[in-house]
Amino acid sequence: MSPIDSILGLPGLVVQQVKRAQDIHVWAAPRRHLACIHCACTRVRIKATHRRTLKHTRQGNQLLVLHLSVPKYHCTDCNRYFRHRFTGIRPRLRATEAYRLEVFEAHEGGVSQRKLRATHRIGSATVERWYQSFVKQRVSELSGRACPQVLGIDEHFFSRKKGYATTLVDLKNHKVFDVTLGRSAASLHGYLKRLPGKEQVRVIVMDLSETYRRIAQQHFPNAMIVADRFHVIRLVNQHFLKLWQQHDPEGRKNRGLLSLMRRHRWKLTAMQKETLHRYLAQMPVLQALYFAKQQLNGFLVLKSLKAKRAQKMLPKFLALIRQFEQSPAKALAATLLSWLEPIVRMWRFTKSNGITEGFHTKMEMLSRRAFGFRNFENYRMRVLAQCGWNGVI
Repeated sequence: MSPIDSILGLPGLVVQQVKRAQDIHVWAAPRRHLACIHCACTRVRIKATHRRTLKHTRQGNQLLVLHLSVPKYHCTDCNRYFRHRFTGIRPRLRATEAYRLEVFEAHEGGVSQRKLRATHRIGSATVERWYQSFVKQRVSELSGRACPQVLGIDEHFFSRKKGYATTLVDLKNHKVFDVTLGRSAASLHGYLKRLPGKEQVRVIVMDLSETYRRIAQQHFPNAMIVADRFHVIRLVNQHFLKLWQQHDPEGRKNRGLLSLMRRHRWKLTAMQKETLHRYLAQMPVLQALYFAKQQLNGFLVLKSLKAKRAQKMLPKFLALIRQFEQSPAKALAATLLSWLEPIVRMWRFTKSNGITEGFHTKMEMLSRRAFGFRNFENYRMRVLAQCGWNGVI
C-alpha cells in the first residue's frame, strides 16, 4: 500500500484523486474484487458501480469527504448479486465509523452539540443519535458480564412516579456494574434470579438494611456480608443524639456542642475537650454514654486487622455491647448484636460503600443535567455510559 492510500486509514482502498477546496475531497475505489459472500467463489464480474459520498474525519480545520466507488458484483457460479463491503464503512450510512466515533468521543468529552454542529457540520439530532448508538453498543457488551467478586449494593431515588432504584457497584474496579428499578425483595427477585455469575461474588458491602441482607443471603450464597462503616458509625451517633435530646433538650440545640459531640474524641483539640468535659460534668449519665460511644467508635474505625488480632478484640467489643444493654441505649445494642458478624468483618475488609455514594452523587448530576428521566432504561444506559466503563471504544 502506498503512503497516500494509507492516509485514509481504511484498508483495501486505492486513492484515485484528491482535490482541495473548502473541504478535502478524496475519490477512492476498491483495490481488488471480493469473493462471493454467498458461495466464496472468486469468479465474479462487476455488474454496475455507484457512488457513495461519506464524511471521514477532519484534517486540521477541513473536513475530509470521501467519494467512494462501490461495485455491484454478479457471481457466475451461484448467479447471485452482492455489493462490495468495506472495513470501517457500514451500509446506507453517510459517514464512516471513524468519523462517527470522533463525534462520539468529542461529545463524551464535553463538547456541546451546538459546537459539534458548527465544526463537523452535522445536526444536533445526528450527534444525539450517534451518541446513543455507541452507548447502546457498549451497554450491550457490558450486559453479558458476570458479577464482580466485591459488590457494593445501595439504593437511590429515581423519580416520584417509579420510586427508588438499586445500584450494584464493582468496588474492586470502581465501576457501576448495573442499575435496576426497585429496592424490595419482590421487585428485585426477577432481576437477581437471571443475573449471571452470582456464585463468584465473595464480598457484599451494604448499609444496615434488613431487606438487602435477606436478598444477599438468598441470591448470593457464597458471599460474605460486610457492613458499611459510615452507616454503622452514623447509627451510633443518631442513637446518642436521641438520648442527649431526652436528657437535655436545651443543650441539644446548641450548635457548638452538637459539633463537638459528633466528632471523634481523638480529633478534638485540648480547648474543645475542656469545653466538652465542663458541659458533661453536669450530667453523669450523659457523660458515661458519651465515653462509651467514643470507645465504641474506636472499635468501629479499625480496619485491615489480621485474624489473630481481631479474635483478641472481639471479647472486648462484646463486653462493651453488653454494657450498652444495661444502659438507656438498649435499642442500639440490639441492632449491633443482630449485625454483629457483618460489623466485625469491617475489621478485616477495607472496602466500603463510599464508592457507591460517590457514584450516586454523579448519577444525581446526570439526572439534573437531563432535567430528569421518565424512561428508566434511558437513565440506566446513561449511567452505564458515564460510570460503568472508561469511555473508550
